[in-house]
Amino acid sequence: MVRGKTEIKRIENATSRQVTFSKRRNGLLKKAFELSVLCDAEVGLIIFSPRSKLYEFSSSSIAKTIERYQKRVKETGINHTRENNSQQARDETYGLTKKIEQLEISKRKLLGEGIDACSIEELQQLENQLERGLSRIRAKKYQLLREEIEKLKEEERNLIKENKELKEKWRGMGAIVVASPSSTLSSAEVNTDSVDNMEVETGLFIGPPEPRQSKKLPL
Repeated sequence: MVRGKTEIKRIENATSRQVTFSKRRNGLLKKAFELSVLCDAEVGLIIFSPRSKLYEFSSSSIAKTIERYQKRVKETGINHTRENNSQQARDETYGLTKKIEQLEISKRKLLGEGIDACSIEELQQLENQLERGLSRIRAKKYQLLREEIEKLKEEERNLIKENKELKEKWRGMGAIVVASPSSTLSSAEVNTDSVDNMEVETGLFIGPPEPRQSKKLPL
């Protein structure tokens, strides 16, 4: 007689569920023992019943088996993290390499190289990119020129201001010299321009001599 396949689902009857638990628990413990003996494997088995009763089996020590398990899980997790980081780094490197290649191609096309295979749409895009670039370059150039012009104007205003201050200072110094009672210079000597423009009458005559008139002696 062939046994039918048992449907794996929760047994609703509490008595049947407890009987099945006891049978299968004993069978599982037996299989764990056989596996540890036949294959020289370290086996640890922990079972909690529906009423929270503990059943366990270990081929050596359940505490040592759990400790070994936790250590192994930790090492596996670290290795898994390293593998993930390595894979992520490889993906990022690959992506950056592709971007660099695309940038190099775009750079050559902007320089007019390698455009033989370009379509009209691609050439139009390149032309638009160049026009936008030229507009930005011109705007930056005009901005720098305006700043340089403003700088020169500011320097010019400063020079004019300094020149005016020097003139006023010189005029003040001249007035002080003229008004000082301890000065031995006259106003004519201080004002050199008026001295240079002075006209002095002298008896010196340059030119041919005038004819002398003869005097008649009385008879």
